[in-house]
Amino acid sequence: MFKNAVVVVTGGAHGIGKGIVLAYAKSGAKVVIADVNVALGKQLEQEMHEQGYSALFIETDVSQEQAIVSLMQQTVKHFGTISILINNAGKFQHLSPYDITFEQWHDMLQTNLTSVLFCSREAAKVMRTNEHGGSIVSLASTRAFMSEPNTEAYAASKGGIVALTHALARSLGPDQITVNCISPGWIETGDYGQLRSIDHAQHLSGRVGMPENIAQACLYLTNPANRFVTGINLTVDGGMTKKMMYED
Repeated sequence: MFKNAVVVVTGGAHGIGKGIVLAYAKSGAKVVIADVNVALGKQLEQEMHEQGYSALFIETDVSQEQAIVSLMQQTVKHFGTISILINNAGKFQHLSPYDITFEQWHDMLQTNLTSVLFCSREAAKVMRTNEHGGSIVSLASTRAFMSEPNTEAYAASKGGIVALTHALARSLGPDQITVNCISPGWIETGDYGQLRSIDHAQHLSGRVGMPENIAQACLYLTNPANRFVTGINLTVDGGMTKKMMYED
């Protein structure tokens, strides 16, 4: 369904981003892997070429505006356009509100939130020249709505993405650009086999999530047949946030 679509995935070299990259490639898209990790990015690019997929790795630090501008320019130079942007890049740290520094707060928001606005801005400049516009999906988090201690900076950045999503949907709608976000719950990107039964039992689905679960949500939100869906936050968490946590 995505044949000839050009998809940019930030943070695409590993974890959830890698799952998204592979899902679009398997669906026929040309995929740009944007990541600060050069070794992993080049490795994934090579693996995809060996499997017959169309992929390009571009080293990108999304906390830097010029790097974002360069990413979109290189994408257009190589593939001709941008159809879909997946804002996946981000970082997580436990930072006590008593100890967090101004620089740490700024760095978290710059990487997780500010990058979403400016990646979306630069991609939208290209998408609005397309006959059928384009689609933007950003990765927020269930941590925008619930928290554990010492996650203020991360929660604020992800909550900001949810608000930014409906604002951008309003602003970019006239240019036929849909804008949505996804709030993943527990998505295991390490050794799935090491998870305990109690980990899986926390979910109404009976299991912890996998990167491909988020990838499928991205495919849904960017499918041209679903262009009536815009401005939403889609929670993909196996029902975890709907489960009462009281013990018997």
